Amino acid sequence: MALFAFSVAPLGAGESVTDQVAKAVKIVRDSGLPNRTDAMFTTIEGEWDECMDVIKRASEAVGEGGARVSLVIKADIRPGHTGELDGKVARVDAKLAGQAD
Repeated sequence: MALFAFSVAPLGAGESVTDQVAKAVKIVRDSGLPNRTDAMFTTIEGEWDECMDVIKRASEAVGEGGARVSLVIKADIRPGHTGELDGKVARVDAKLAGQAD
């Protein structure tokens, strides 16, 4: 299992890329994988191949009609662990609240 945080955007599409990014986020949400989108990245959780397929399809959707796409990926590969999309944040929150060592 792994977490993949990625950011994908078309290059040369002008100042706003909202429409293209929305296409990518829809692909992620329709994938059924646990996911979270924030202002800079979308993070998905799953097996390597299924996550990379989603990232590839999202990148292709963003690039439709354009010549170039920027893709940034960061991965946390941790076999045998699931629920880390929320688990990592919960552990930090617990630490900040003084509930964990």
